[in-house]
Parts: sequence; C-alpha cells; structure tokens
Amino acid sequence: MKFKRRDFLKATFAAGAGAAVAVPGMSAFAAETGKKNRVGALGGTWKPSTCQGCTTWCPVEVLVQDGRAVKVRGNQYSKQNDGIVCPRGHLSLQQLYDPDRVKVPMKRTNSKKGRGVDPKFVPISWDEALNTIADKMMELRNAGEPEKYALLRGRYAYMRDVIYDVTTKVFGSPNSISHSSMCAEAEKFGVYYTEGKWAYRDYDLDNTKYLLVWGCDPVSSNRLIPASIKRLGEVLDKATVAVVDPKLNNTAAKGHEWLPVKPGTDGALALAVAHVLLTEGGWYKGFVGDFKDGKNRFKSGISVDESLFNEIESHGLVKWWNLAVKDMTPEKAADISGVPADQIIRVAKGMAKAAPNVCVWMGPGAAMHPRGGYSSMAVHALAGLIGGVDNKGGSLQTAKIPVNKLNKKLMAKFQDDLAKKHSKMQKIDQRGYLNLPAISKGKSGGGVSTNNVANGILEKDPYELKMMVGYMNNPVYANNGTTLWEKALEKVPFIVHLSTHASEFSQYADIVLPCTTSMFEKLAFTKTKGNRYATCTLLQPVVDPIWDVITDETEFPFLIAEKLKERDFPNLYDALTTMYVDPETGRKAKNSKEFTEFALKYYTAPLWDGKKDVGGDKIHGWKDMLDKGMWNSKPYQYKKQWGGKFKTKTHKFEFYSETLKKALEGHAKKHHVDVDRVMQETNYTARGEMAFVPHYEPPLLNGDRKKYPYSFIDYKSRLNREGRSANSPWFYEFKHVDPGDVGWHDALKLNPIDGKKLGLKDGDNIRVSSIGGSVECTARLWEGMRPGTVAKAFGQGHWAYGKTAAKDYSKALPRGGNNNTIIPFELERLSGSSARNGGHALVKIEKI
Repeated sequence: MKFKRRDFLKATFAAGAGAAVAVPGMSAFAAETGKKNRVGALGGTWKPSTCQGCTTWCPVEVLVQDGRAVKVRGNQYSKQNDGIVCPRGHLSLQQLYDPDRVKVPMKRTNSKKGRGVDPKFVPISWDEALNTIADKMMELRNAGEPEKYALLRGRYAYMRDVIYDVTTKVFGSPNSISHSSMCAEAEKFGVYYTEGKWAYRDYDLDNTKYLLVWGCDPVSSNRLIPASIKRLGEVLDKATVAVVDPKLNNTAAKGHEWLPVKPGTDGALALAVAHVLLTEGGWYKGFVGDFKDGKNRFKSGISVDESLFNEIESHGLVKWWNLAVKDMTPEKAADISGVPADQIIRVAKGMAKAAPNVCVWMGPGAAMHPRGGYSSMAVHALAGLIGGVDNKGGSLQTAKIPVNKLNKKLMAKFQDDLAKKHSKMQKIDQRGYLNLPAISKGKSGGGVSTNNVANGILEKDPYELKMMVGYMNNPVYANNGTTLWEKALEKVPFIVHLSTHASEFSQYADIVLPCTTSMFEKLAFTKTKGNRYATCTLLQPVVDPIWDVITDETEFPFLIAEKLKERDFPNLYDALTTMYVDPETGRKAKNSKEFTEFALKYYTAPLWDGKKDVGGDKIHGWKDMLDKGMWNSKPYQYKKQWGGKFKTKTHKFEFYSETLKKALEGHAKKHHVDVDRVMQETNYTARGEMAFVPHYEPPLLNGDRKKYPYSFIDYKSRLNREGRSANSPWFYEFKHVDPGDVGWHDALKLNPIDGKKLGLKDGDNIRVSSIGGSVECTARLWEGMRPGTVAKAFGQGHWAYGKTAAKDYSKALPRGGNNNTIIPFELERLSGSSARNGGHALVKIEKI
C-alpha cells in the first residue's frame, strides 16, 4: 500500500482506460458469471436482513454457504430498493470477517488518556466488565448525581428506545444524545419551517420531468441509493437533470446541467431561480395561486402589494418576494455564486416548463454549514414555488409504518423520585442556550447538538460529566474539530464503548465491549422509505456470531439491569421485563437474547399478529415475518398534505414562515431578549422580518483568505459505510468508482488551474492546512472541481480502527487524512447541526 507518484499516475490511467472499455454494468461479480466456480455455484440459502451502510437502510438478502456469508443482494420482496443494493452492501462482508474486530471485553490499564497514548488493554470476562460498569453507575446514583451519566448513540436500529430512552431515563439521566445533528438537521430545518415536516423526503423519480439535485449525489450517498441507481438512466432519457455542487459528482457527470456553485452561496442561487420563476410567471399557480386579476406584477426590484395576490396552498409568497427575492437577480446571484446568469435563467425556465412534476432533491451540501438553515429553506422553497411538494414527480413525505411505540407512561412508573427529577435536567450538549437554540419542530432546545457535547464536557456546563457510554459511534473521528473531542474525552473519568472495532473513541475508553455486526449478527428492525413505499425491515443473525459478542441496543441494557438489580436497584430490570413481554405468550424474558427477541416482537407485532388490517403487505404470523424479513406499505398518496393539511402554523406551505417566527420568538422570550439578539448570538446577519423568510446569508468563513486561499469541501464516497468500512481493503482498491478518485490513495481534488498556480502535478504529496489542523494526502488535478475549491472524500485518516485503516496502529499514525481535522469546530446553531459543509473551512496547500 505504499505508492510512488509514477504508481499513482499508472493507477489513474488504468482507471480511466478501464472505464473507457468496460461493458456497461460490468463488475467483478458479473465477470464471474461465466466461470464454473463462481460465487454462489455451491448453492446455499438466501437469508433476509438489512444493510446499514447508509441511511437508505436497504432490505437485503445474504447468501449463506456452510454457515458463511458470501454474497449480498437486495431483498426480493422489497419495493423500496427493487431487490438491489449498491457497493456498500458487498463491502459489508469484509467488515463481518475482519480479523481486527474486537473479540472479547477489554479493560484499560493505563489511567492516562490521549491521542497516541497506549490504553494497555487487557482481556477480561463479561462478568468483570459488567460488574465494573454497574459499580460506576451505582456510584453516581448513590451520590445523587445520575445526570452525570451520558449515552451517546451513533447509527442505530429502532430497538434504540431500550438503551436510549428506557435505560437512561429510568437510571435518572437526561443525557441520551443522538448523532443526528452530525448528519442533516439543518437540512430538516429548511423543510420543517416551510413544509412542516422534520424528516427526510422521498422522491418520485419515476414520474419526474425535471430533477434538480442540490448538494448531494443520489446514486452515491445521501439516501435512496439503489433506487436512484436503477432509475437515473430512465430519468436522463425522459427528463432534465441539473446538479448544483462545487464538485462534479456521479449524477452531475451524467446530467444535462452542472452548476458548480461557490460553497456556501446556495441561498443566493436558490433565490435567483425563484426570481426568474416569479418574474417570468413560471410558478405553479395550481399550488401557489395567482394575482387576482391575472396580471403578473413581479418585476425586478419592485415591491408588490400583498393584497393583490390570492394564495391557495401557500402562505406569504409576496412578503417573501418583497423581503428577499425581488433584488436577487440572476446577474447579482452570478456574482455571488459563480454560476452564470444565463444558466440560472435556463434552469429556472426548464423547471417552469416541467412544473409541477419537478423534483427538488436537497442534500447536506446545501444546508450543513454555519449559516445553512436559511439556505435550506431557500432551496426547499423552490419545491413549493414549482408545485412539486408532495406531488407526482416531486418530493414526498412517507407512508405510515404501523409499529408499536415506546410506552412512556409505563416507563415512568419505574422511575424513582431521583430519576424523575434528574432526567429532566439540562442536557450536556447545551441545547436551548441563547446561542444554541436547536429549535427542532418549533421547540427551543428540542433538537440535539452532538458536536457541542465536547464543549459541555470541557466547560463543565451545565455540570461535570463523569461517565459516558457510546455505541456504534466514533465522535472523536466523525465530528469536525477533532482536537476538541480529543481534549474532552481526556476529561471523562469513565467511558464504555460498545463496538465492533477498536476505533479512536475506543482508545479513550475504560471498558470496550465487542458487539454484533448490524447486517449479519444483529436482531433488530429499521424503518425506511423509497419509491413511494414505507418499509419495516428486520436485521437478523444470518450467521452464527464469530466471537462472544452482544447486541448493543438490547442485550447490554438487559445485562446491566441484572447487575444493577444485584446492587439493590431493580427498577431498570423490572421496567425492561415488564415493558417488553412476548406478545404471543405474555412471557417475560429470562436472558438477554430472549429479551432482544421479545422487544423486537413487541415493536413489530401490528405488522404480523393479524389483529388489525394495517394495509400494505399481508404478513401471516411471526415466522412469516422472519422468513420475508420485511413489510411494505401501500404506495404514498400524492397531495396528502394539500388542502390545508401541512403541519405548519398556517397549515399551508410557508414562504413567510409563521412557524419559524413563533419558534424564534419563543426562544427569545425564554432568554428575555428579542429575535435580533438571537440572530446575533447564532452568527446570522438577518434582522427584523428577514429572519422569518428564506434568504441569502453571506458565508461565515474560518480563516483568512490571504493565508488560506482555497475553500475545502467534504463529500462521501459511495464505498463509505458511514465511516465503518475504513478497515476493508476493498474500500481502498475500488476508490476509482468515485469521480476523480484513485485506488489506494487519499486524493485531494483540485482544478488544474489551481494546480498550475501551486506548481503541483498529479500524484504529488501535499499538506493541506486550515486553522483547525493539517493532513497529508495526494494531489489529484481534475477538471471536475470549480477553481478555488478543493475536495476530499471522507473516510481516511484513521489512527486507530485496524491495521488497514491506520498506517501504523501501534503508533497511532493515520493512513491519509481525516477531513474533520481540517474542518474546524463550527455549528449551524438554529438547528444545532455540525457545520461540515459549505466550504467554511479555508485551507492552504503545500507540496511536501
């Protein structure tokens, strides 16, 4: 895995040549078809489960031969992914059989913590590990401070309630901390404060006539990947595809329009598209409405009398025009965004012609930056303006998945007075503070700010954190501003990590517990959607666990509950065994594996018990559910929210957000200030009424342009299983499936124009530095980057995790560079999100 520059150039050429001569759709698996001993030739059994390589959460089937998993495909019953998977599904096999997996419980014997500090782990028994954890938990209970315990979750299944809510709340802590603000809460922010839904969207690609992709790559990352891969060719044939992204991603490479926007200027570009739609009369009148006399009064720079316009399904269009849109001409937006005015006009007119069957597909790139909340609103406002919201060929919400919910009333009966009081205390992430509203679903502090947990720990505000349990996560690697987390974790006295691998987070842990891999060894369920169908899909142990591992969300809480009961705190054990009985027999669980099964049956029972017709697939009993591995809903009904059913304050699609106004005013009142002060504290420039409409905010940048002249952007590889494939050799070997990348390298993509200025050639070793830190990687000169912007795929730069992921695991030397070392700590504060996009990280590049 050590390459010189000439090897890099050979690999680059080979990737290009291979792409030029390959048969369309050809793959290593397909090449095996003509061979006698191809994969699957020995027979075997296809067993259903679920892939958690991204948030598509595809229903899958695993081919098992002689007890060994050998191949993955989509579940043939699935209407969500049409029975296919993307490359991530295949990569998972190397995670299952990774020799570097954690095999037994481990205990830290070196009290010093820090990056590069050897924890000096020693193997211990499960009994010792669980006793140690239970003793630490009881120390907090006995001291009257259970709030100083925190549960941090990463990716999850929907058995999460057990560890996230029941265990934490019955113990007495408020600190169940989700990872969601690391992903896309700022994206959800824009949708909620226009459409009234705090959720990801589905997209009707089968019927779209214009696909506008903004800040993501549907066939590579984001969501609904297999369905998008299958449909993109058809969409290209019958519709127009335009992609807004500083980098030429997979979809842009195939599309009709690539709009290489300057990072962080998405709001200006979106407003300019809206400006053209309005001045040219191209908005969809069947959704938005029209002037009462039919005469278009939207003229550049001229305010309009609101009383002259009659709205149907929307609210505040004219007010939005007067405040934010009338002056954002295509020419002005071109100066700001770098996208030519004539292209802005062409795209807007194309959307108008295709309306209302227009799909505005927004991703994190448009929203997850320091001032991205309003960019998110501006992009999603286009979906309303063109009538594509909840409509055929547009963006959709999801059909109902009728599973049982957590019984919070029953849970509360097992909380003693200490738990009831302390579980309602302020959380460690400081959500709801004046400068961190995190106004999810209209509530001050209703969201989460995962990355800000590090500040809460270091500042001991609202209190000192003494114990942390994490599962399926790696915050010290996965959050921007990694050094902040390194310092914070050094301060936590006792950390437990439930993991498949000894990651960077594990290096700070006092106890590491080996866990099941999600697709092959875990029993759980997930909820997902795609192609207008909602899906409940099971994760099942299709092979016997290789090591003595447990399921994180269910077995760990049960085993700890047993230990706490031995220490005269039976509340958690009683809660779990009472809340999750076998719905068929009424029997209580006697061990952790029974408990896992009973909990899964409790949640999914409405789908298979036959007591009520819930629609969708007919499942005939628990065994049938296990055999099929999933349930499909009926197709989502178009225009379900039309007719005054939007979940906004006005029950309409809001261009002037009364919903956001109420939320911001509520947060301001809570802190005895006005909304302008909230805007100031959250790093926004808007004042007055502008705070309540989608508008353009100039990018907030970290670094001096003179010293750090390039904007750095992060993107996700189609081989990146949410950061958990970095120890898989295939992750490196096949990197060329991402446009501009080269196998076995961590390549920084930059335009040849910039390369010439810097005196760089393809394959040069370089150092990339920001105010946050520096990494070393390889220069890749590529026309698919807009000049002045550079990009690198997330996923390399591990200094732990395994012998492939790290260059030298024993010395904590990384292979390549972690993007989150370059991207400084920053938040989008209205939603609480990590600012991982938008080019706010300015960098300099040096040849080494």
